[in-house]
Amino acid sequence: MKILFYCQHVLGMGHFFRSLEIIKAFSSHEVILVSGGPPVDAALPPHVREVRLPGLAMDEDFSRMYSLDPAKGIEEVKKERVELLGKIFSEEKPDLFIVELYPFGRKAFRFELDPILTGIRRGDLPPCKVVCSLRDILVEKKHPSAYESRVTSILNSCFDGLAVHADPSLVSLGGTFASMDKITVPVYYTGFVTPKPRPGAGEKLRKALGIGPEEKLIVVSAGGGKVGAPLLEPVEKAFLEKAPSNWHMHVFTGPFLDDDHFERLAACSNDHLVIERFSDDFLTWLDAADLSISMAGYNTCMNTLAAHAPALVLPFEQNREQLMRARKLEALGALEILEEAGLKPDLLIPRMQRIIEKGRGETPPINLNGAAETAAWAESLALNGSGDGC
Repeated sequence: MKILFYCQHVLGMGHFFRSLEIIKAFSSHEVILVSGGPPVDAALPPHVREVRLPGLAMDEDFSRMYSLDPAKGIEEVKKERVELLGKIFSEEKPDLFIVELYPFGRKAFRFELDPILTGIRRGDLPPCKVVCSLRDILVEKKHPSAYESRVTSILNSCFDGLAVHADPSLVSLGGTFASMDKITVPVYYTGFVTPKPRPGAGEKLRKALGIGPEEKLIVVSAGGGKVGAPLLEPVEKAFLEKAPSNWHMHVFTGPFLDDDHFERLAACSNDHLVIERFSDDFLTWLDAADLSISMAGYNTCMNTLAAHAPALVLPFEQNREQLMRARKLEALGALEILEEAGLKPDLLIPRMQRIIEKGRGETPPINLNGAAETAAWAESLALNGSGDGC
């Protein structure tokens, strides 16, 4: 089976890495990953090849999309993308087309998606099954009724199924989408998508770093990094001013943190404080950590659960998504929520110390097998035409 997986990451890296984890689960099939955001340095498995559309990205306020090529205007880039995506589809003739987020989000990309979806339904393009790949929580909309009407219209007419990457015992799509009863295609809750740590990987990393059992490792991260400075700078300041001498902190800023912020953070590094842009083995770091401090994006939250790492999270405030997820996980005892006022050294360090001393608790009973379950369900839908939801 040939699968075309469309994923556009326009601000951070979460959408890309969640999609990549799902793609890995389709290991017995050929997968073409269609991307087009800022380049991400990630190794692709042998069954996957990436085709990059001319790059587009979104500003930090989600108010303006811009071309990643300063020599090309946005309309020129859009025209090139439409032509290339149509060519890819016509030449590859996929059996399954997986679209990440749209029509629930990525409205700005309907200029290139709608022609493909319409072409499939009209028979102008090779036939294939179409699935929407959707995370757990949707951001709020200014006009929810009109938004949900548009979403259900596109979903019901152009898609064959909806894969929701969540465990409904923790969060269901109906919590942020009131029109579930108007969806007529199969809806399947896959469980949350995350890789799992390799057995013993964290302990091996601690030994390689020379961190003994009486020493503590704090891993700090900010996803893609574009909106990470309000977390990273005060955490570093608190560590430098108040941290016990047996603590070590490793900071992953994200590849998209601007250079000025990165250089200010890196200028303070020492034997106990390391600043890096990115790790391609982040889960091992979490497995090794005595404490994770991060924002509350989907991927990082699920990674901390998979690694069973104690966690403090500072939710991104621009919309409800991260705070809603964090509150549900906090209620299960899986993490604790930080507020900006709590980032002061006199408040943050004692709180970190308390969580570190408490150690790893019970693992919440949450389904984290989302990648494998997505692949199994989508394969059944594409090959057998059955995709009964739940």
